[in-house]
Amino acid sequence: MKRFHVHVAVDDIDRSIAFYSTLFAAEPTVRKPDYAKWMLNDPRVNFAISQRGAATGIDHLGLQVEDAAELAEVADRLSRAQAPVLEEKATICCYAMSDKRWIADPQRVAWETFLTHGEATVYGNSGATERLMRIAADTPACGCGVKA
Repeated sequence: MKRFHVHVAVDDIDRSIAFYSTLFAAEPTVRKPDYAKWMLNDPRVNFAISQRGAATGIDHLGLQVEDAAELAEVADRLSRAQAPVLEEKATICCYAMSDKRWIADPQRVAWETFLTHGEATVYGNSGATERLMRIAADTPACGCGVKA
């Protein structure tokens, strides 16, 4: 079963952890000096925040999958979206090891679909969202096969 993913860049990690812990009535599942993540079941979401110098606000959205078959299914749909897809295998990001696919929607919001294989001791920085935004800036907004 897929889990919705939201990643927000924040300017004060401690204040943001206190706010979201109150909102979700739960402490983070993962907490690092520059990162926190809640794996919630109601609603079913992987909600992450980080304080890493990025502009504050929504950093990216995504779908976390539970197995390789789900990753292939979503990756296949992305490949039909008429926009460049960036693939990352065995990457380290957000203190986790994952296989990922990235795409930008017509508004240039970064979306990822990913399968996590385990934890990592470092945040990691694949630079995927930056590369994706450079690609998206050179690509006309897609119609994604949707007819009015």
